[in-house]
Amino acid sequence: MPTYAVRYTYDERTDVRDTFRPEHRAYLSTLADEGRLLGSGPFADGEPGALLVFRADDRDALDALLAADPFAREGVVAVTDVRQWDLVLGPWSA
Repeated sequence: MPTYAVRYTYDERTDVRDTFRPEHRAYLSTLADEGRLLGSGPFADGEPGALLVFRADDRDALDALLAADPFAREGVVAVTDVRQWDLVLGPWSA
């Protein structure tokens, strides 16, 4: 199953992010429990955004997961950069 590195860049509406963050994290938690999300977290510096690492059957399946994210639904994700990642080492490579 392919692995994807996804970089979110958020818009400047921190109030909207703050409002929907619990729902966003609950959604991602469910994906992690299902084994579809390997890791996720906000960047500590620079422009506001986050890095997420997914396993999905294909790009269409990944796009469906991303579209269902409450942050995407509410429009706070200004840019989504998706790269298929050829993971060869580390605990996620199994």
